[in-house]
Amino acid sequence: MPGTNLTREEARQRARLLTVDAYEIELDLGGAQEGGTFRSVSTVRFASAEAGASTFVDLVAPTVHEVVLNGTALDAAAVFQDSRIELSGLREGANELRVVADCAYTNTGEGLHRFVDPVDDQAYLYTQFEVPDARRVFANFEQPDLKAAFQFTVKAPAGWTVISNSPTPEPKDDLWVFEPTPRISTYITALIAGPYHAVHSSYEKDGQSVPLGIYCRPSLAEFLDADAIFEVTRQGFDWFQEKFDYAYPFAKYDQLFVPEFNAGAMENAGAVTIRDQYVFRSKVTDAAYEVRAETILHELAHMWFGDLVTMEWWNDLWLNESFATYTSIACQAHAPGSRWPHSWTTFANSMKTWAYRQDQLPSTHPIMAEIRDLDDVLVNFDGITYAKGASVLKQLVAYVGMDEFFRGVQSYFKAHAFGNTRLSDLLSALEETSGRDLKSWSKAWLETAGINILRPEIETDGSGAIASFAVRQEAPALPAGAQGEPTLRPHRIAIGLYDLNAAGKLERTDRIELDVDGELTAVPELAGRARPAVILLNDDDLSYAKVRLDEESLRTVTAHLGDFTESLPRALCWASAWDMTRDGELATRAYLELVLSGIGKESDIGVVQSLHRQVKLALDLYAAPEWRETGLTLWTDATLAHLRAAAPGSDHQLAWARAFAATARTPQQLDLLAGLLEGTETVEGLAVDTDLRWAFVERLAATGVLDEADIAAEYERDRTAAGERHAATARAARPTPEAKAEAWASVVESDTLPNAVQEAVIGGFVQTDQRELLAPYTEKFFEVLKDVWGARSHEMAQQIAVGLYPSLQVAPETLEATDAWLASAEPSAALRRLVSESRSGVDRALRARAADTTA
Repeated sequence: MPGTNLTREEARQRARLLTVDAYEIELDLGGAQEGGTFRSVSTVRFASAEAGASTFVDLVAPTVHEVVLNGTALDAAAVFQDSRIELSGLREGANELRVVADCAYTNTGEGLHRFVDPVDDQAYLYTQFEVPDARRVFANFEQPDLKAAFQFTVKAPAGWTVISNSPTPEPKDDLWVFEPTPRISTYITALIAGPYHAVHSSYEKDGQSVPLGIYCRPSLAEFLDADAIFEVTRQGFDWFQEKFDYAYPFAKYDQLFVPEFNAGAMENAGAVTIRDQYVFRSKVTDAAYEVRAETILHELAHMWFGDLVTMEWWNDLWLNESFATYTSIACQAHAPGSRWPHSWTTFANSMKTWAYRQDQLPSTHPIMAEIRDLDDVLVNFDGITYAKGASVLKQLVAYVGMDEFFRGVQSYFKAHAFGNTRLSDLLSALEETSGRDLKSWSKAWLETAGINILRPEIETDGSGAIASFAVRQEAPALPAGAQGEPTLRPHRIAIGLYDLNAAGKLERTDRIELDVDGELTAVPELAGRARPAVILLNDDDLSYAKVRLDEESLRTVTAHLGDFTESLPRALCWASAWDMTRDGELATRAYLELVLSGIGKESDIGVVQSLHRQVKLALDLYAAPEWRETGLTLWTDATLAHLRAAAPGSDHQLAWARAFAATARTPQQLDLLAGLLEGTETVEGLAVDTDLRWAFVERLAATGVLDEADIAAEYERDRTAAGERHAATARAARPTPEAKAEAWASVVESDTLPNAVQEAVIGGFVQTDQRELLAPYTEKFFEVLKDVWGARSHEMAQQIAVGLYPSLQVAPETLEATDAWLASAEPSAALRRLVSESRSGVDRALRARAADTTA
């Protein structure tokens, strides 16, 4: 039985047979305040290439009342099985299908999600359809290449607003009748409904006028910085329309900040949904605004990449995600007036480290992945599809030239507007404008897995001048279980030469850009030059490769990492050090020493916050157990010192406050946290606002200082959806067997928690300094995992499979238990992948610990 799965071959067969013209969808949401189910009526007009053919339409619904095909009523009980409605005896040419069903509201972030705001007790709805969840709301042919026009008619409670892909009409008797959309895929249709707060504006340029809207719940309205969001949006419109040479393709552009959203955002055509944590209730650092801006631009780029032109099947998902990621970062870096011209620094330090980590897992795959069915794609929204793909595109731009690249993109949009494409369509356009043969490039970069390492090979003469210089490329073996073979690839890189100036700063004195290919590439341009203090491969981060420093450069960087005059080379060196730590080439204690010596000079707040996360992870998982407490003491003492020394009210002060709260451990440190919470202690300039209070509460609960009554009292101060999540995290974090049993039962033994609350409970349950308390749950995890996976929706099951895996139990016994389960449980391919990835993390931690022990 197929269940909710769909294979690529089934999709091919259906696409060969059918052309879909239009959907008319009527939804009765009048009972949304009470929840339960809603009436869905779908009318689908489509053509069949064959007379008498059979196919199926997709629907996930508790009840189907009517199925009428070409005027003939079918037995709904007979034709609706296993989330499919069988259609046989099709006419050649035009056909019409009408399906009447009761569909269900969800609390999982899939389909039509229903949320009740504890502030006003009002229901708020939004849809999330990627990958295959439009079928939870209306009957349809759920695959990206069967595009059609969609016309929604919605009955909603009085006083509500309804938003969809088409401009919002004036309602009549609480009935909202939308105009049909252009031809789009099912997964980017959308419906958002409720008593949302709205701010409206427009994008105006050269006679073009696009209505703009921003929406959020009224309880967040006081925090909505609409002007800043509109500013970033207009920058994106300016830059993308110029670079793409194609006007924005839809009638309006709404951005809706919605609750309990599983992802960062979703590119519904003209009606982008964004997680409402991006409406900041408390002070955040500029790094958070940068990430939000990248998300806004990423989704806007999708209006062209993904919505206007859509991949034919999910193996080319990267055509959507990698392009949206690359162009959003490029827009931040190059758009006039951008607040974040150093966005490639953030990319190198966060996105790329995600890609490197993903590419070393047993599940690594080519950027153009083999997607056999929907189960495959559901776990493929990963660091390869987003970050590695964007990194490779950045290299492609360096290889062919930015102007040539975007001319190819312009040709691609004009040729395939409102259609579907494959990789070959894009490469053909880029080959035409660049004059380069990209077939071998594509094979090496898009169709193979794994990562290369670039190392400098330097010989100097007696005077210290460079006698010879070469770049050695390595292709490490792929992780056990990964598909493919190690591959040496062509790289376009820059080599940066850095020397200490009179002020003691590392300043670039020269730069050479070249193509690297094969095992060894000589660089004769450097012969005869005086040896600089630092030679940095892949300067400007043009290529996707792990980079190592020669011994002399490493010595200089160790002493002066914070002294680079520019942020990007600092980020590249920080990333290289972190990668060496993960690979066991640099001991955790040495990495901590490096960070402590240089982080005080790091001005980029995004880099500082990344280093905070990486140091904590290294100490929690990669440090030798007998030294871990020493390392944590050194780090926590440093966080407090930096907190006290930071400029009052600065981003750095806030970041150090959060870092201190994350590992505070001594009675004196915990007393300080409690005092900051109560107001009996202060740090000049530090505003202990709502979200920072919760950071302190969660740590104090995890260390046993605060109990249930204290958590309940804090929730009374913040009776909001965010407060509910924070309270759930704090309760689950308490260091008692009873608290852990209660949290485990609420997630594993019950299925009533909404997605966001379940995630919060899991986050509190797993505390890195509670290993012994959590140890009994390793066996329990493997006992229940397969049943949970089979019983829950994908999003909810994935949270449990990843979040409750015993990653903190870094021991050979965890690997053995995992291997035994994998051998006996016969999990689905998707579940096997997730568990194998988690196992790989434990294996890596064991190797890194061994390196730290040796040190």
